[in-house]
Amino acid sequence: MNFPPNSPSPLSRRDLLLKTGFGFGAMAASDLLAAANVSSETPLAVRQPHFPARAKRVIHLFMNGGPSQIDTFDPKPQLGKLDGQELPDSIKKTLQPTQRNRVGNIWASPFKFQKHGQSGLEISELFPKIARHADDLCVIRSMESEIANHSPGLLMMNCGHPVLPRPSIGSWALYGLGTESEDLPGYVVLIPSGMPTAQSRNWTSAFLPGVFQGTHIETNAKGGELIPHLTRDDIRAGTQRSQLALTQYFNRRHLKQHEGDERLDSRIHSMELAFRMQSAATDAFDINNEPESIRESYGDSAVGRNLLIARRLAERGVRYIQCYHGAGQPWDNHSALIPRIKDLCQESDQPIAALLEDLKLRGMLEDTLVIWGGEMGRTSTIQKGPKKIEQVGRDHHVDGFTIWMAGGGVKGGTVYGQTDDFGLGISENPVHVHDFHATVLHLLGFDHKKLTYRYSGRDFRLTDIAGQVVEDILA
Repeated sequence: MNFPPNSPSPLSRRDLLLKTGFGFGAMAASDLLAAANVSSETPLAVRQPHFPARAKRVIHLFMNGGPSQIDTFDPKPQLGKLDGQELPDSIKKTLQPTQRNRVGNIWASPFKFQKHGQSGLEISELFPKIARHADDLCVIRSMESEIANHSPGLLMMNCGHPVLPRPSIGSWALYGLGTESEDLPGYVVLIPSGMPTAQSRNWTSAFLPGVFQGTHIETNAKGGELIPHLTRDDIRAGTQRSQLALTQYFNRRHLKQHEGDERLDSRIHSMELAFRMQSAATDAFDINNEPESIRESYGDSAVGRNLLIARRLAERGVRYIQCYHGAGQPWDNHSALIPRIKDLCQESDQPIAALLEDLKLRGMLEDTLVIWGGEMGRTSTIQKGPKKIEQVGRDHHVDGFTIWMAGGGVKGGTVYGQTDDFGLGISENPVHVHDFHATVLHLLGFDHKKLTYRYSGRDFRLTDIAGQVVEDILA
């Protein structure tokens, strides 16, 4: 096509790159990217980690709101003997100040636990199908954080800091490794029914170049509506390509005059990716292409569709996939815990079990790290309020909550860390959020202390100035 007149002359190398379409990636941050061994022209190209990775990709199942570990993966039989009794003052003093006036009497889990698999891993009756994969799970029962509120807690779990704008773990993974998919985003966030608390800050790239930002997709939409405006029936592909080329030409000229505008740079990259996605995304998100038996195994539910799409993205080279359970904070069961947690577990049990089985059958589980958990856990006491058992719930708790991982280089059928008899403190092997992040990056092949980005005169990293790899859970 013909470009507008009055183009700069003579033609510089940079102008040539801009006009021929090879220079659209992250020019505003080219020096910093070069220092990190990331090409400013192809910032999403596949890069080698610091050492051989155990996991090539991550599927992060985020149970936003904070699932109760007492009722799912951390059995406390001792509480049965103390059920209904007042919590001793010596234990109350260990709680965060904001919790002390809200905790009620001890409440033993109303759900039964049973040992499963050769490992004998104890799992609640709420997850009978996940329990079949007990020997694949590495359960960490000693997670800790300082943040007992949802929005900052989500940011802490995703970005390593509760307040300041910091890049999310998915952005760090994409920055470090690039992506194997040229036609799909390298970092995708699947939300089935609306935004979680803290919204897009959960998958922000912050001061990293915008090309490393997560792309969120609302998976409750049908077919072509999953990604609005992805295709246009009223225009031919060739004409659309010409329109995009002209738009990108002006964008790049404008960027040349406004170096440092990462928002414009990100828009340039996004437009190029959107054009390439027209066929790739339509295929990746269309679960009707799956055999009926596979679709039935995941179930016809919002969570089931979410996780089936996640597997399809994983096998197409997407680096980091995060799946939220639902809008807001569905696992935040301050009241009516019994009926609500039953529903939540029923919604997610079959799809998660199907995902693990599907990955295993395809030979993908060994190099796919699957993570399950929320931003916090719940207390082992009733939260003061309603008196009827079907109306009571549990308060926030961050000093000993549970996550689990599977595949991707972790030891299956294992438990790491312990909480005390009351389930309100850590008695063995605490794992801070920074330690968790350091371990995930290690499984992806990175020394978390060396995966850095210089911003405002300081080298930042996901783990801030802390974090230790949890060596004992590595396979």
